[in-house]
Amino acid sequence: MASPTQDMPPQGGFPEVRYRRYLPKRGPSGLVILSGIAAISAYGFYKVAEGNLERRELKRENLWTRIHLIPLLTAEADRDAYRRSEAAKAREAEIMKNVEGWKAGESVYNNTKYYTPPNFVIVPEEN
Repeated sequence: MASPTQDMPPQGGFPEVRYRRYLPKRGPSGLVILSGIAAISAYGFYKVAEGNLERRELKRENLWTRIHLIPLLTAEADRDAYRRSEAAKAREAEIMKNVEGWKAGESVYNNTKYYTPPNFVIVPEEN
């Protein structure tokens, strides 16, 4: 029977056993990501401030437009009210034409304490 032989390491020894994880770097570092987020946020805040200024200017412009249109709109409303009251008087005169002593457009109240008829200023149109 042969004598047993012991298994021996190779000359120079075994190679080093790699037990650490050698993973390649993936993606940007945390500092780069933080810098990018800060830059994007700063740009966003800049655009929001720019939009706020524009919105404030548009509100101001809209307000002044309304202020300047008030006399025109008031005059148009007065003309419309006068036209409607004259049409109502004409209808009343037509309906009550057979009633003795009826005056169209005259108040049916005996005093003006609780009711004052509206006043209209008639301005002739210039041609």
